[in-house]
Amino acid sequence: MKKIFLIPLLFLCFLFSCTPKSAKTTNAQTNDTLKLSYAQGFAVKYFPDYKEVIVYSPWVKGTVYARYYLVKDASVKTPSDGTKVQVPLRTLVATSVTHFEFLSLLGQVETIVGVCSPRIIYNKEINKRFAEGRIADLGDAFTINVEKTLQLKPGALMMSGYNQNDPYAQRVSQAGIPVLFNNEWMETSLLARAEWIKFVAAFYNKEKQADSIFADVDKRYNDIKAKAAGVKTKPNIMVGSNFRGTWYMPSGRNFMGKLFADAGSRYFYANDTTAGSLPLNVETVLKNFSQTDVWLNCNFNSLDELVKADSKHALFRPVQLKQVYNINKRLLPSTANDFWESAVARPDLLLSDMIAILHPEILPGYILTYVEKLK
Repeated sequence: MKKIFLIPLLFLCFLFSCTPKSAKTTNAQTNDTLKLSYAQGFAVKYFPDYKEVIVYSPWVKGTVYARYYLVKDASVKTPSDGTKVQVPLRTLVATSVTHFEFLSLLGQVETIVGVCSPRIIYNKEINKRFAEGRIADLGDAFTINVEKTLQLKPGALMMSGYNQNDPYAQRVSQAGIPVLFNNEWMETSLLARAEWIKFVAAFYNKEKQADSIFADVDKRYNDIKAKAAGVKTKPNIMVGSNFRGTWYMPSGRNFMGKLFADAGSRYFYANDTTAGSLPLNVETVLKNFSQTDVWLNCNFNSLDELVKADSKHALFRPVQLKQVYNINKRLLPSTANDFWESAVARPDLLLSDMIAILHPEILPGYILTYVEKLK
């Protein structure tokens, strides 16, 4: 049975300002600040000789997780409270698949010289370059091969930040290679996650291009959201799968929960304010969802496979109606799934998928991108 390993939905939902809260004093005068519409985890400020990029901590409200000073000339003096990064980056090690589509949209895939777990990468260009030996395998993202990384001498290493010290990242940083913490995964909305393309773009001096790309995605998302907002009937949905006796469903504050609301659905936990995801037992799910209309994000590839995995699945109305959908349409034999990769930067396509399932009259003839109906 083919299965994908779902990225955990247990994301803490803190709100923090996009306005820099730096305690440092400097004689440099800021000229401008990068405009952000949704993302709350980073900020970019512009000074005459450098750019200041701040990553805020999602775990300790109001504090700085990392600070970078971006310079064209390495000899430029910058404040001592951050990491100096020479830009535009010429080479990069990228450790998470969630960062690849940003680089692809910005036309910077060729700068990638090292990746982690290449088996789960969907991007065709990256796979081609890896097969040609132009991209190195650096092992697992949580235990990255430091020696091999240092041999590549990349301009920077981009990784997801976590609420703990990473000894591997520390060793890379101590060797003089900037470690860039891309924390898009901690945002609480799909558009906020997608706006991190502007964070990536700052290290390539591609802010204008990123702003244009994101503006298009933002417009398409909100245009299709507006169409769904006027529907008279909202289908009741259930989400996720039973995994070893536990069923993880998104809370209403989770970015997936918000997606389902934007798609014009009724969801039992839509008003739940719990951060992240809800671990439920099968009995609770049966009680609250047995009579729903549609089952979304199911982690199986056929109805037979679904029922064989647990006979209780046959008790759910969506199974009887054959209205069950997975997120495996772009799943490779290697288990690489583009849902976890490009959908981060293209929430407009993901929302379109959901609306096409729940309200097909809104998007007649639409071909699903990430979602597939179980047969």
